[in-house]
Amino acid sequence: MPPVANSPGGASPPKPGFMGWLNKRLPVDAFVRSQLLEYFAPKNFNIWYFFGSLALLVLVMQLVTGIYLTMFYKPGEATAFDSVEFIMREVDWGWLIRYLHSTGASFFFVVVYLHMFRAMLYGSYKSPRELLWVIGMLIYLALMAEAFFGYVLPWGNMSFWGAQVIVNLFGTIPGIGPGLVEWIRGDYGIADATLNRFFALHVAAVPLALLLLVVLHLVALRQTGSNNPDGIEIKEHPGPDGRPVDGIPFHPYYTVKDVFGVGVFLTIFALVVFFAPTLGGLFLEGPNFEPANPLSTPAHIAPVWYFTPYYAILRAVPDQRMGALLMALSVAVFLFLPWLDRSKIKSIRYRPLRYRIALTLFVIAFLVLMYLGLQPAEGVYVILARIFTVIYFAFFVFMPFYTRNERGRPVPSRVTYHAH
Repeated sequence: MPPVANSPGGASPPKPGFMGWLNKRLPVDAFVRSQLLEYFAPKNFNIWYFFGSLALLVLVMQLVTGIYLTMFYKPGEATAFDSVEFIMREVDWGWLIRYLHSTGASFFFVVVYLHMFRAMLYGSYKSPRELLWVIGMLIYLALMAEAFFGYVLPWGNMSFWGAQVIVNLFGTIPGIGPGLVEWIRGDYGIADATLNRFFALHVAAVPLALLLLVVLHLVALRQTGSNNPDGIEIKEHPGPDGRPVDGIPFHPYYTVKDVFGVGVFLTIFALVVFFAPTLGGLFLEGPNFEPANPLSTPAHIAPVWYFTPYYAILRAVPDQRMGALLMALSVAVFLFLPWLDRSKIKSIRYRPLRYRIALTLFVIAFLVLMYLGLQPAEGVYVILARIFTVIYFAFFVFMPFYTRNERGRPVPSRVTYHAH
């Protein structure tokens, strides 16, 4: 926006009334101006740039519905399952709030996975955004922890046995494993103490860490500026007024586009919540509508779909300790992506064919592992899991070699933009 000629330094004149009183004590207008009106984003954003704002929307929705659910939920081996049933059957609109929360968890991961994929498409993890990527991956790890704790709280039969499997994985750590498992459970088995701990972590500790990381992520984003589909730094091309010539104010241009994206997202979300909240057992499994029973093991124990790629990697290795290590590495390796990728080209638009093939194979491996994690660990499923686990890790292990000295298409000096 152009500066106001009659005000010193181009600042807006003081407002009268309540807003003037408020701005003297809390810089509301200054904050809006610096974060929206004077934050210049590249003018060539495409549909892939909806998912950051959608992730923030789902986070707020999860916090609001979660607070409502805690008003009626009672953590405890004898009370947890019944309290969820009470919410579903007796609390006014309780079924809707519960399904908004459970379906929201799955949609959160859909949005986050697409957001991560966009970063891999356009090199948003590369300099100067390495820290932005690392903080984003820490958000992903905190989200995984939050989802796991929340998955256990309804105390259905799959929740119970899923907790048994995941918690026992910590027992594979040499030396401290058995003691660590007992400390996590708070008892010799998954019981009251475990539910109380997971409830505290789910509603207090992890959300606080998650909110802090989100704030740091946004601060880092404002510091480096947004990447774009061309992978060109718009700050390197300022105009006479010091503003990027290839940038436009985030508000109103991208806030309006985000409102449209939110509308489409909420339409799809509402269709799932009202017509298929369990999505055929993919979002909520059948055994989780039965009370936890230590004497009745589900026919096939599997985590929720967003954990299944890593679960397939865990089961692909006969040795449990090695499988647990590979599962941990399959998540942690994302943290090192900015340094594994040696290419100076950011966007896939201008990168050579070999990177496109590598990324395509990685996405296929991830999706196939996601499917295999839902299947029994037997026969051809195990063989396929081993094959695609190799492809998954090959993407990262060989990246320093196939990205070195890349020669792709010429990268333009300015962003390419076509009005639409």
